[in-house]
Amino acid sequence: MNKIYRRWACGFLAALLALLSLCAGVVYTVDPCLYYRIPARWQPVFFNERYQSAGMIRNVPADTVILGTSMAANYRASRAEAVFGGRALRITIPDGYYSEFDQAVDLIFRTGRPRRVIFGLDLNVLIRDESGLTGAMPDYLYDQNPLNDVKYLLNKDSLYYCFYTLMTSRQGGGRTLDEGFTWDKESAWGRYETLRTYRRPDPVETALPAGSYLDNVDGNLAVLGSWLREHPDTEFHLFLPPYSILYWDRAIRKGELEARFAALERACRTLLSYDNARLYGFLFDGETVTDLNHYCDYIHHSEEVCAGVLSDIAAGKSLLTAENLEEALAQWREFVINYDYESIWDQDFWDQWNATHDAPPVWYEG
Repeated sequence: MNKIYRRWACGFLAALLALLSLCAGVVYTVDPCLYYRIPARWQPVFFNERYQSAGMIRNVPADTVILGTSMAANYRASRAEAVFGGRALRITIPDGYYSEFDQAVDLIFRTGRPRRVIFGLDLNVLIRDESGLTGAMPDYLYDQNPLNDVKYLLNKDSLYYCFYTLMTSRQGGGRTLDEGFTWDKESAWGRYETLRTYRRPDPVETALPAGSYLDNVDGNLAVLGSWLREHPDTEFHLFLPPYSILYWDRAIRKGELEARFAALERACRTLLSYDNARLYGFLFDGETVTDLNHYCDYIHHSEEVCAGVLSDIAAGKSLLTAENLEEALAQWREFVINYDYESIWDQDFWDQWNATHDAPPVWYEG
């Protein structure tokens, strides 16, 4: 009887090992997260930035790396290659925290030596702390321990995405690296769309104290500063993305204007103290941010603007310096405080709104 049980147990273990080996073999071969290679027989299928960015960093050598939140998602690497030369790679972590970007940057410099890193200094992310971090970042794909690759190879989700990748590729759903994780072509753009999706806050009676975000900003700047200190031979081009004028309407109505300007000033003065950092104030570009045709919501701007930003970075335009920062902040503060926000909702908008909602014409009285 013991021999029977032993034979059964051995058979079970052998079958289990064979099944696990098959699972690992399928994941390794298909490699849905691009961890071991960029596929040669089909275009990559993109489904999760946090999981697939590690593989892209490992397997795509680049002279220029574009890094950021969803604000950088539509910055094509091909455009960076056209204006800077060499090869470029875009890595985005939607709604990313600085600890997550830190993992990506660590891997970028462990696997290569880019000449430049272009980082979107997303103000909405810069002013928050890490309390909302969810653990969505797969640490085992970014660290230096090859043994924990088993978490990728023997993973039911990895197996699922193997089949998802194969089926999507068969249906022609793959995309080039340049187009991977971009979403501008699937979105509606324009002034009406931007205003339609904007939820205007009610004005508050009490404003936030000016220093409300400074502790969070200092914590995030400590991470960013470590990149600058540890990689002095790399050019860091840090740009403030051009949020639309509605961003400032929102800040004023929520009583956050002074707190956000204080955060901006702290960040800019700190970053300008580094020799290998160049800072660009596209956030203060009045011509762009007041033209809502460039937007799909109150912050995300079009591919046309993205291309222009990269060209301006290459040309050294919109640079902030220790000498011009105070004036730039003062002029922009004056601009947003005195802007006629009520005029944004004009008769043209309400004509489109009423036509879309099958309502009689209405004139919006501020």
